[in-house]
Amino acid sequence: MTKYQKSVDFKRILIVGSGGRENSIAWALSKNQLIEQIYVCPGNGGTANFEKCICLNTKSADKKSIIENCKNLKINLIIIGPEVPLAEGLADEMREAGLTVFGPGKDGAQLEASKEWSKAFMVENKIPTAKYWSTDSEEEALNILERYNQPLVIKADGLAAGKGVCVSETIDQSKEAIKEVFSGKFGSAGKKVILEEKIEGPEVSIFALCDGEKLIVIPPAQDHKRLLDGDNGPNTGGMGAYAPARLINDKDLKDLTEVVLIPTLEGLKKKKIKYIGVIYAGLMLTANGPKVIEFNCRFGDPECQALMPLMGEEFASVLYACARGEIENAPKLTFKSHCSACVVAASEGYPENPIKGSKISINVESNPSLQIFHAGTTIDKFDNIITSGGRVLSIVAQGETFDKAFDLAYSNLKDINFEGMQFRKDIGYQVRDI
Repeated sequence: MTKYQKSVDFKRILIVGSGGRENSIAWALSKNQLIEQIYVCPGNGGTANFEKCICLNTKSADKKSIIENCKNLKINLIIIGPEVPLAEGLADEMREAGLTVFGPGKDGAQLEASKEWSKAFMVENKIPTAKYWSTDSEEEALNILERYNQPLVIKADGLAAGKGVCVSETIDQSKEAIKEVFSGKFGSAGKKVILEEKIEGPEVSIFALCDGEKLIVIPPAQDHKRLLDGDNGPNTGGMGAYAPARLINDKDLKDLTEVVLIPTLEGLKKKKIKYIGVIYAGLMLTANGPKVIEFNCRFGDPECQALMPLMGEEFASVLYACARGEIENAPKLTFKSHCSACVVAASEGYPENPIKGSKISINVESNPSLQIFHAGTTIDKFDNIITSGGRVLSIVAQGETFDKAFDLAYSNLKDINFEGMQFRKDIGYQVRDI
């Protein structure tokens, strides 16, 4: 344990969110011996499964109550997991109340909350990305499509839970996607549409932990967005992930840090934005070099679930140092050399109309190489664990190779059941023999 770790006081932590991302962060932080209590607000049916972790039954939209609870509970560090409270300025209000927060303010969260803002930011800071057009008119969008005369990627400008993107295969599909966005399907997120040049190549996600001035890069991951095997079906929030992503090596990651992550942080600083939190860049590795598809202002979900078991015990200290703007004093963050595999089990009807309220049977016990992270779960009055969301839980495993990690995850997934459970059988096909 370093001098910094011994000298700081972060015994009581609060994590905002209810998904698998927040569940996995709570699990990772619970391993730090300096931490005495971890509250997850509002948490889920699996929060209390981990040592030191309890649910704080306050809705994440109730900013005033959360802040009052943080003061009453003498919380030393708050980690905001989801994008919506970040985009709504929860971190700003917490900092104004004198609290220590890991998560960007409303200004920095625009990286994710507005695709138009994000694309303009990339162009301004010479961060490689696909050509794009932005409009708040359905007629103009259709005219742009007609002039370009090729299928385009259609994106709702605002937050749409990972579902507001259509990668069209035909011009007709692009037309339908434009009409769908402007029909109101995505609410206020679809008041404006981004039309983007379609680029090709494998996707990979890179991440940096930032304190407003400096950053620390963590291992890359690869997500699987489509619902069905073979990358077919509708876009989802993510059906599985693995880390570290082998699509890029250490030199590639260093190069991408120089080309993408550092220019992003410097660009934010030029705008007088003190960005504290995660910069997550989703990349496509095209024949013409890597290009940024999107930025997120938080840990990815389910990438986070694959990454957390690889974090060293210093992880909590690093997040605390970032939140305090003193990353230079943080201990060196170490990473385990294992391969980590994450498979998501989702409800029937996900992503459009997930069925909720099904009893879940879990006949698996976690161990040092196997974790079950809850997402859309709750506990009923009979102490049964039941489904309460689209993505219900993740099973995560580590091994010396990706084949071993995924074999362990899938073999144990057979002992988890709920009515209508669906999952992809080919997560990690890029790095394993199937």
